[in-house]
Amino acid sequence: MFALLRRFGLDGFILALLASALFAAVWPELGRSGGLLHLDWYASWGVAVVFLLYGLGLSPARMRAGLLNWRLHCVVQGATFILFPLLGLLLDATLGSLFAAPLALGLFYLCALPSTVSSSVTMTSIAHGNVPGAIFNASLSSLIGVFITPLWVNAYLQTQGAGLPLGPVIGKIVLMVVVPIVLGQLLRPLLLRQLERAAPVTRWLDRATIVAIVANSFADSVHEGVWAQQGILTLLAIAAIAVVLFWGVMGLLALLCDRLGFSREDRIAAQFCGSKKSLAAGVPMAGIMFAGNPALGLIIAPIMIFHLLQLVMVSVLARRWGQQHSG
Repeated sequence: MFALLRRFGLDGFILALLASALFAAVWPELGRSGGLLHLDWYASWGVAVVFLLYGLGLSPARMRAGLLNWRLHCVVQGATFILFPLLGLLLDATLGSLFAAPLALGLFYLCALPSTVSSSVTMTSIAHGNVPGAIFNASLSSLIGVFITPLWVNAYLQTQGAGLPLGPVIGKIVLMVVVPIVLGQLLRPLLLRQLERAAPVTRWLDRATIVAIVANSFADSVHEGVWAQQGILTLLAIAAIAVVLFWGVMGLLALLCDRLGFSREDRIAAQFCGSKKSLAAGVPMAGIMFAGNPALGLIIAPIMIFHLLQLVMVSVLARRWGQQHSG
């Protein structure tokens, strides 16, 4: 059973995320803010830990290896921060009224997020694509997203007659995200050996923090009753939209890469990095941007669904392309 899940890119982390959401629905008093486990405190400070570990694990040498391929960078970052948000606005204009406001916001928030790092690089490697290019772009996307994601979300909210306190939000994201990454890079030469030895522990701590944030967000939402009006059909509709978004961006990137004459390796890196969205960045940043919002569980639901589906779809593609290359 677990071998089959791993074949499609699914592991204990995904199962823990699903279990945390289910557990929050059954027993919200345990995980809600101020509840028995005080997950809100752990989730708040855990964000900095997640990005400190990211900074420690980020290799400057591997980043430099992919630095000069500017056409690939423009395509990936353009897909992530221009194409996806524009599709999100189109989606909101056509289907947004069918969803509760927090879910509509969550769908756009999904489109405004940076690309994921680890799975983009892993799947690019499996498919025999441009791994240095994937490392550079996925990492660059995470850093750019600190500033561009709040700007897009603020622009979206202003169309709804609201907005973010942009200066304080970006300031807090810089404090909780950029500063730990920089600190991690500064400490990397001193702690690299210890980090490599403790890799299983740091990986567990990273993922446990994200699970805690998800559990706390869903427990708060259930406690406030914001899920009471949502049914399985709503979740299936979000899943269908996620699939259409993913394949739509993959198809547009394929056409663009063909037009630009990209090599097979660059095309794989562009499609895998440009079509994916980061749950690891999205959940902590949502906790900062939408702090105190009782519907946070609804807002992050689309990125959870998209993350699950993108892993399945990209895993299938990576193995197929990798087999074609080997053959």
